[in-house]
Amino acid sequence: QLVESGGGLVQPGGSLNLSCSASGFTLDFYGIGWVRQAPGKVREGGEGVSCISINGDTYLADSVKGRFTISRDNAKNMVYLQMNSLKPEDPGDYFCVTGTLLTCRLWRDFNLYGVNYWGKGTLVTVSS
Repeated sequence: QLVESGGGLVQPGGSLNLSCSASGFTLDFYGIGWVRQAPGKVREGGEGVSCISINGDTYLADSVKGRFTISRDNAKNMVYLQMNSLKPEDPGDYFCVTGTLLTCRLWRDFNLYGVNYWGKGTLVTVSS
């Protein structure tokens, strides 16, 4: 089970740090990603904003590059998404995702490649 936390309401230009924890399995052996989707829409149609591979290689979508950072702490079985300089176009449900075939380096060309396991999401709202 993947569980996200850290969402909330923030003003434009503000920051949030999302967390993804896992129960029942060890994150060390999987690539982990973050997907955002507008509330009420099909999650599988969302944008893969960031991904971190088993060896620590990362992917960031152009829309968040320079503002978001993904990291993992294998000792705590956690993955984080630090979001800075949040913009009005950043809101949505943010889902932590994984899959046995998840391959971060393919996400630029094949959105959400290998994702087959989703958390329930955490809502991010950006508003003044």
